[in-house]
Amino acid sequence: MNPILLTPLDISIAASLIILDAALSIWLKLRLHRQIAIAAARMVVQLVAIGYVLRFIFSLNNPAATLLLVLVMVLVAAREVATRPETRFKGQSTFAIGFVSVGFATFVTAILALTTAIRPKPWFDPHYAIPLAGIILGNVLNSASLALDSLLGSVKRERQAIEARLALGGTYREAIAPLVRDAIRRGLLPIINQMSAAGIVTLPGIMTGQILAGLDPLEAVKYQILLMFLLSGGSGLSALAVSYLTAWRLTDERQRLRLDRLA
Repeated sequence: MNPILLTPLDISIAASLIILDAALSIWLKLRLHRQIAIAAARMVVQLVAIGYVLRFIFSLNNPAATLLLVLVMVLVAAREVATRPETRFKGQSTFAIGFVSVGFATFVTAILALTTAIRPKPWFDPHYAIPLAGIILGNVLNSASLALDSLLGSVKRERQAIEARLALGGTYREAIAPLVRDAIRRGLLPIINQMSAAGIVTLPGIMTGQILAGLDPLEAVKYQILLMFLLSGGSGLSALAVSYLTAWRLTDERQRLRLDRLA
């Protein structure tokens, strides 16, 4: 089975659905037609641009170029993590926590997959490394931002309870541990829901893409199972890292609660 290549006409026909959405917005006075048009245009420009970038990186087949692109992706993901929570740290602490957390989770998970299960030659082959890092980043970003938002919000709400535990002789770690656990739990819920629904409620994206590209369905299933395990591990690592780094940033050497570090 050969892959079916899309023509500009095929894309144009699909784009008519965007026009339909915009027309519905105008008809029902939803005031979303401008946002729909801008979002669709941005999506097309961004995807075409990354397509050319990937074609160039693939032609180089250079580990430094591959690493540079992945680092740029991690920086963008860290920015997303830093901007999503309602409560943030002053300065660049939120961005730094996001960068370390998503970068650590992505590199550990991707390198594990590339050196054990997938094993391309060379192991840093950008055809495998970059798409794998990208799909892992999307999930660890979500887990990290949910955990970060949960912990920072909970600490502000539970300030009096935390300080009461500290005043009664408890350690900072004991006082904040329940909030850290809740934050990690919240960060893991999306991937748990994904795994629960995969194959019954939805056909996941990578599996669908591989089947459309001509791969045997059972082989596509193997890749999807591998990917879900990788995403689960990456999500756990990112939620864990962001929660503990945030908890560490919220205290000092005297084990005081430092909410003055929040904006």
